Amino acid sequence: MALLDRHKADRLGDALFKGAALFFAVSVLVLMGLIFIVLLAEAMPALRAFGLRFLYTAEWDPVRSVFGALPAIYGTIVSSVIALVIAVPISLGIAVFLTEMAPKPLAGPIGTAIELLAAIPSIIYGMWGLFILAPLLADHVEPFLNNWLGFIPFFRGAPLGIGMLPAGFILAVMIIPFISSVARDIFRMVPPILKESGYGVGATKWEVIHQVVLPYTRSGIIGAVVLGLGRALGETMAVTFLIGNSYDISSELFNPATSISASLANEFTEAVDPVHISSLVALGLILFVITFIVLAAAKLLIRKTVNGDAR
Repeated sequence: MALLDRHKADRLGDALFKGAALFFAVSVLVLMGLIFIVLLAEAMPALRAFGLRFLYTAEWDPVRSVFGALPAIYGTIVSSVIALVIAVPISLGIAVFLTEMAPKPLAGPIGTAIELLAAIPSIIYGMWGLFILAPLLADHVEPFLNNWLGFIPFFRGAPLGIGMLPAGFILAVMIIPFISSVARDIFRMVPPILKESGYGVGATKWEVIHQVVLPYTRSGIIGAVVLGLGRALGETMAVTFLIGNSYDISSELFNPATSISASLANEFTEAVDPVHISSLVALGLILFVITFIVLAAAKLLIRKTVNGDAR
């Protein structure tokens, strides 16, 4: 009898645990749905006033209540792409060094330092970027790029140290700790027997890394990059310090620009016109949708990669 009662109690506990887990999982979906509904409701006045033109027009004039989101969308995407181009190779290099090459007395402190970098508030990065990185770029990096790569439209313009390229640089510095930390943990999950098999047939360390470690962790690397991209897309304060906050679209990366998050940080507290406020909320809705699309596409890519590896 006691055994039967204990079995019933265990089943009841399992049912309660399953119900609680289901509740927490569903609550995430409900929360996302509520966020989307609130953003959509608050953005409707702007969407009714401007329609689809809001997405592809470049004029942002609070005085005349004319608003277009294209410069902010362009700045958000381009600055994030610049950050990924800079950060991904560096992050993977750090992760490979820590897991495959660094001696243990050195790997521990470097790994801890990288994790501490991820904990630094974004406004500190922004202040550091404004006072240290911006002058460095203006005095050395941007003139160098202009002299040697000025035939490419991307590297033309006045070396101000404030613009799209500096914003991409500071974003890269901010997402390197995230990507490298995740990639390091993923590389550690590679079964030692796979690497030992490679060394056993005469492969060099580079060949083992290139032909064993990286292919085995491909889907995890994609996830790490998407994590960094998500941080870059939504970053606010550091970008606001360095991007220049100019509603212009230019192929020249040295020129000032803006992003969705920077526009919200600069204007939301000062907006009084209902259409202006609604337009800013519409920018937030666009950022929400962009992030959702990027994460969904990355999920599909990871699934396709895993299925391809399984075959």
